[in-house]
Amino acid sequence: MDATKLILCRARDSKEDVFNPLIATTTQMGCILFLSHVFYLFLKPLGQPGPIAQILAGIVLSPSLLSRVTEVRQFFIQTSSAGYYSVFSFFFRTIFMFLIGLEVDKAFLKRNLHKARTIALGATIICTILGAAFAWLMVFLLGVDHNVFMFVLVFMIIVSSSASPLLARVVIDMKLDTSNVGRLAICASLIIEMSCVLVFTILDYIFSKKSFSIFFLHCFLTLLLAIVNRYLVPWVNSWNAKEKYLTNPQVVCFSLPILILSISTENNGISSILPCFLIGFAFPRQGKAARTFLRKLTYPVYEFILPIFYGYIGFQFNVVAIRHIQELTVIIAMVAISLGGKIIGILAACYYLKIPRNEAFFLACILNFKGNASFLLIDVNKGSSTWWGSQVRELLLAAMVINTLLSGFIASYLLRTEEKYFAHSLTALEFHSTESELRMLACVYSSHHASGAIGLISALSGSTEAPITPQLAHLVELRKNRRNKLMYHQLEDGEEFSDEETYGGDDVLEINDLVDAFTKQSKVLIRQSKVVSPLISLHEDMCSSAENSRVSIIFLPFHKHQRIDGRLENSNEGIRTTNQKVLRHAPCSVGILVDRSQSGFQTPHGSESVQQVVTLFFGGPDDREALALSKWITMHPQINLTLVRFLPTSTNKQNPISNTSSQNHEILMSISTNETESERDNSFLEDFCNRYVVSGEVGYLEKHVSDGAQTVATIKDMVNMYSLFVVGKGRRDSLITTGMSDWEECPELGTIGDILASSELQINASVLVIQKHMHLDRSLLDN
Repeated sequence: MDATKLILCRARDSKEDVFNPLIATTTQMGCILFLSHVFYLFLKPLGQPGPIAQILAGIVLSPSLLSRVTEVRQFFIQTSSAGYYSVFSFFFRTIFMFLIGLEVDKAFLKRNLHKARTIALGATIICTILGAAFAWLMVFLLGVDHNVFMFVLVFMIIVSSSASPLLARVVIDMKLDTSNVGRLAICASLIIEMSCVLVFTILDYIFSKKSFSIFFLHCFLTLLLAIVNRYLVPWVNSWNAKEKYLTNPQVVCFSLPILILSISTENNGISSILPCFLIGFAFPRQGKAARTFLRKLTYPVYEFILPIFYGYIGFQFNVVAIRHIQELTVIIAMVAISLGGKIIGILAACYYLKIPRNEAFFLACILNFKGNASFLLIDVNKGSSTWWGSQVRELLLAAMVINTLLSGFIASYLLRTEEKYFAHSLTALEFHSTESELRMLACVYSSHHASGAIGLISALSGSTEAPITPQLAHLVELRKNRRNKLMYHQLEDGEEFSDEETYGGDDVLEINDLVDAFTKQSKVLIRQSKVVSPLISLHEDMCSSAENSRVSIIFLPFHKHQRIDGRLENSNEGIRTTNQKVLRHAPCSVGILVDRSQSGFQTPHGSESVQQVVTLFFGGPDDREALALSKWITMHPQINLTLVRFLPTSTNKQNPISNTSSQNHEILMSISTNETESERDNSFLEDFCNRYVVSGEVGYLEKHVSDGAQTVATIKDMVNMYSLFVVGKGRRDSLITTGMSDWEECPELGTIGDILASSELQINASVLVIQKHMHLDRSLLDN
């Protein structure tokens, strides 16, 4: 009972603390969260990210403002509160550094390691040189008379450091987490922060003459835990196949070794930042274990832990410490050295990497954020012992807070002034190089749709030289509750309360299994998400997700499914309505997959047989987009692609544009120079043939037809030759498609796509219909 009173009530026996420190600490956290949300309401329209509002909230509660009132200061600032702050900070660091490591885009980091490393090196070298040059001035102004060398070392590391958790949150708030500049900033920040922590730890061990055996022991334990997780996680994932996520005891079993290792490293004078990050970075991404940790940690970390952490950093800011011009000079000098060093170093690195100057300035600002490692070095824990006294610590802390706020304001200003530049620039697949990243979003409603979408992703990810970033969105219709205000015992058998995790039913488990099996087979990581929305507004959420993810193409499932007898049957008319809305409002190109996986296209990865795929080309922007997508399909070793071009019979009498030969056959490409669209078709076809057909990677055929009936007859002759047809939707009348739209059933597929999806054709192959983004078409026509 006494212990309960001590925790929950006022500590009456304490002569120093007026209030129970635990109550004061939790109240402070609640106030920080409340004020940060209030500030964010006003700062968000100005383009300011959330962490800026959180630091400002802490400043409002700090001794600079509210805590100058005696009653408030006595409640928030107590002698025994330092222990609580230290414990909370430790647990917070352990959690969010593990999450940061788990969320790192490994594929992007691997492709852009040279860029991230060069930027980090440029920023660190210049800041270190400037820090060493002006360290004597800081020693003089601050009056440091002991541990001078260690102070110089800490000063250089502080001005060189960067705060990866803060930067990651800022990038997310600015909606740049899927952009190249945003991901590059996160990678460079991680390299800078981890390098600073490692360098300081090693130098601290050297100059304090500590035994390196403890250091190497913890390095070995970190490596050992990462290896154990690598083999343990797949086994746990397959342990209970019917569960969507890990159980709470299993989560505890994974978390406890990380926590024990973190406590041990901290007790031996080693920061737990690096071990927690490395364990999260090495944690296997596929399977329910990673999904469980992401689900359990993402929301509390970004909505509670980080706001409280950075709010408390703002709470440490004390304007009273700036009493004279000498203290103000220290702060100005530190901010100028840190920001100036970052700008000079990153501008030089970006000039070497041929990165635009506006991106370089933006990178310099957000890489100048301070937090986590920097504040650990200057000891932000109130009341604990410091190397150089509380006055020096408060000045260094004030400089770091001002530096972060100033960098945030400048970065937001640059983003607003260059909004069009940093916004997602739509690039048609027609002009998209296979050497650059292809981002795609595959949408599914059930596990039947997921198998076709994964097969499509597999076909597009056949080469390591053509990087892709696939995303799979599980679309769930949010239905109105049939019953309201029912108690648990009033529910019928099988019914459940409306909870977000129940949406999708057993399809969630089946989709997860399909994704995990494909990832294990192909080593291609598919990012999963769930969209729960009423059917009437589902297309808006899909388009918004595609825009935020900066994808180049969206893949949608057809509203019909294949029956056992091979015929297509209507699944849900609402799916068709949603597809039509997405086709009208999508921010990028769209593909509709008519999946006949029972008899048609199968997932290429893991298949022993080579599948035959054909791209039908009639001309126009949609057909060029379909042929552009075929460039990625061509690279898969288990796929043979054939390009079939349909031409009017009258073009036989015209001269060909070029003659190219491959393996003793000639490719004649006819051209009509009367129309600009035809010129584009022929130019794109010529480039495609010179690249893929001449080398023998793609087969090429020409079919000369006179009208729609002959076109249909020609297509019928090919239905049993291929497992997948790729065709553009087509939005213009043509002589060779005349009369084909008279019996059109699904206009959203276009004339040719509707014929291929018709059950009357008795086709066993799957069909992929591509529509190019309309805005891109208009911009090309204007040019």
